[in-house]
Amino acid sequence: MPVEHYENFPVASLLLPARLREPVEAIYAFARSADDVADEGDASAVMRLARLHDYQLALEACVRAAPLADAALAPMFERLGRAIQAHALPLQPFRDLLDAFMQDVGKTRYHDFDELRDYCRRSADPVGRLMLNLYGAATAENLKRSDAICTALQLINFWQDVAIDWGKQRIYLPQDDMARFGIDTAALDALVHGRVRPTDAWRALMAFEVQRARAMMLEGAPLARALPGRIGWELRLIVLGGLRILERIEAVDYDVFRHRPTLGRNDWLRLAWRALNFGKLA
Repeated sequence: MPVEHYENFPVASLLLPARLREPVEAIYAFARSADDVADEGDASAVMRLARLHDYQLALEACVRAAPLADAALAPMFERLGRAIQAHALPLQPFRDLLDAFMQDVGKTRYHDFDELRDYCRRSADPVGRLMLNLYGAATAENLKRSDAICTALQLINFWQDVAIDWGKQRIYLPQDDMARFGIDTAALDALVHGRVRPTDAWRALMAFEVQRARAMMLEGAPLARALPGRIGWELRLIVLGGLRILERIEAVDYDVFRHRPTLGRNDWLRLAWRALNFGKLA
């Protein structure tokens, strides 16, 4: 299952129980396809929004097992509808994902962290909520911790991909944080295109954002200790992988422009060891 293409879909397929592979793949196919509508290709904003509206209509129809007007979407949504019905999945997470994808079509700046957090609530948190529902573990406390983990993962992806997002004319760094640390769009453009090396102001901004993501990840980390069996081990690797990316951002002194932090073979060996000692996580 090629889960790596959708960064907000934290699934370690080797640890996924066989009974859940079909619904997880159905959810993934929906999320990946809708995200591509919002982000990929050269369609106009109006065309992207119209297509995502088709997805909204198809979602509502598939749970009623009603005929789908769009034949091209029928196989994906019929499969998704079976997963929703078989596992009594809530519809709101799917609606939230589509809402976030529609927002991505037109919104390219976030005034403050509260605004960014609201976006993450709809773009990232639904995936964790759906997984908890599949595992029959969607308690209030578990959902709260899952939201913290999923938002932290989204933030980590933003911080490692500042340059990539700038190429799409998007800035996910909160605008008030940028102003507080003295980074404007001209300074960001110069950093992205290598006209200047990372400055003290940039490093201070990124150190603040890295620590914010780390604190949120650690807030959610007890969920990985609370959940038994495969889902617990899967979640440990997810949490530790996110924390490791933050370590790598720090290791390159926040120069994510010339050194996009990723995980290699040695990192996975390190993560496996840390997963065995997860109880010592601060």
